[in-house]
Amino acid sequence: MRKEPGNSKYVKKVNRMTVLNLIRKKEVISRQELAEITGLTPPAITGIIRELLDMNLVKEVGLASSRGGRRAVKLKFNSGAGHVLGIEVTRFETTIGVSDLKNLPEDIESVEMDLQSPEEGVPLLIEHIKNILTKGRQQKKNFIGVGVAFPGLLNVKKGIVERSVNLGPNWNGYPIKDVLEKELQLPVFVENNSNASALAERCFGGGTNCKDLVYINLGEGISAGVILNDEILQGFQGHAGEIGHIVMVEGGPLCNCGNRGCLESLYGIPALLRRVNQEIALIGDDDPIKKIWKEKGKVSYKDLLNCGCNEGSYAFEILKQMAKSIGHAVAIIVNLLNPQMVFIGGKMSKGMELFLSEIRETVHSHSFPEIARTTTINISSFGKNSAVIGACALALRELFGSSDLLDQISLSQNLLV
Repeated sequence: MRKEPGNSKYVKKVNRMTVLNLIRKKEVISRQELAEITGLTPPAITGIIRELLDMNLVKEVGLASSRGGRRAVKLKFNSGAGHVLGIEVTRFETTIGVSDLKNLPEDIESVEMDLQSPEEGVPLLIEHIKNILTKGRQQKKNFIGVGVAFPGLLNVKKGIVERSVNLGPNWNGYPIKDVLEKELQLPVFVENNSNASALAERCFGGGTNCKDLVYINLGEGISAGVILNDEILQGFQGHAGEIGHIVMVEGGPLCNCGNRGCLESLYGIPALLRRVNQEIALIGDDDPIKKIWKEKGKVSYKDLLNCGCNEGSYAFEILKQMAKSIGHAVAIIVNLLNPQMVFIGGKMSKGMELFLSEIRETVHSHSFPEIARTTTINISSFGKNSAVIGACALALRELFGSSDLLDQISLSQNLLV
């Protein structure tokens, strides 16, 4: 148990959080077991549990099996004692989810919102968030924090957007954390959308028993979230994981980053749709994509995904090419980082399900055999909602790692009175 001499208030906070996190981790646990694990005295445990019961964070749920003498009362974490908001920001659509203190978010909604300019878009975002908070508080939901999954290069500690090639230059240097905290009066935690998605897998998805994993985000942009030894890999400036800017074709299409031939300039959603429009005259009239284009005058990424299951079609061939290039990028990551698991996710991940074997074969043929054999590569089960789920996971991870969590919960509970 960590102690700082002369700071009993801090020690008490740390002890309370240690006990709360143990109860949260266990299905059920007794006061006696908590004392044995933490080394705290039974009277200290009794006092902490009394506080947690008063805050409705812990419930008594019956009696444990007899170990001789009086049967111990079982304790269980009350995940409904608080809620967090998770937000994923993209250029023209924002997704928001509400999660309790332990489980997957159940309420997820997407709203069209133009966020190319923070001066115009952020006030709209704040208004929408406030409406959700107000509605939730009317239903007695106790909100204690907000997680934001954001596309681009971030200073995570300061909550500043350094650069977002997909949202545009107006975001450069924008203090998104401070702006939202001032307006919402809640702690706000900001993370790159791919890192947030990696957290979603670690906390709620296929990686709950895995401390070394990579999440590949296939959407408007392409990037990777990396967790090594259970910590998000940030890199020297916090910009690790930008695999979308690996050059795949020398002298290829111009990328938003300023280089040519990047993976993102070939297979990010905008790049894919540009390619369809450029090649539409060459596509046969009987092809499903050509029929959609004739009917609507345009093609969406959802059309590509829906048509991709038709073997031999234009969409099928594009997605097959994409899978091979993604496989090359994953092979680089596997060789460099040796993760236990790799998850393919994001808006275009559905199109990779049909070609997962192509991705795996490419990885095995372009990476060190001993590493490739022990790396599991799967499609994320969260689909397009990975980042918003990860934003909720981010808020929970940060809050439950802070000794000030209980103070925040008390403050939020007072707002409901």
